Amino acid sequence: MQHLTLSAIAGVIGAALLFTSPDAAAAQQQAPPGGAYKEVSTLVPLPSFLPGLGTLYVDPATLPAGPFLAYDHHGKLVSSIYMIPLKDMNAHKEFANLKTGHDEHVDHVDVVYNAGHPGVPEPHYHIILWYISPGDAAALK
Repeated sequence: MQHLTLSAIAGVIGAALLFTSPDAAAAQQQAPPGGAYKEVSTLVPLPSFLPGLGTLYVDPATLPAGPFLAYDHHGKLVSSIYMIPLKDMNAHKEFANLKTGHDEHVDHVDVVYNAGHPGVPEPHYHIILWYISPGDAAALK
């Protein structure tokens, strides 16, 4: 059952990639992304740069799912992250038209369980669309 739910979410994210506005995505290539996006560390008690992810920005109106846009130390967009609570997955909640922060190709996707943290305290999955190689992602320190 959980495999089916993860497959459904992956399908929704794939569809979202098809409908990303090129103008909005181009504006988000460099931090700060502007618009309604706020640096996550100004919203919740988290460090400005999270090792393994980068500096995160989110439009608070899109919480908890996001996307959270992640930037490296040079302000370059490296990933879009969705934080999907387990309770929503178990309730078969749909997440349609999720936006991404990039209009180019996704290099790889990670799905990582998280027991909770400031901002999204309940158990959830991070679905990370990486725009950089696995090696470059691992080097985010």
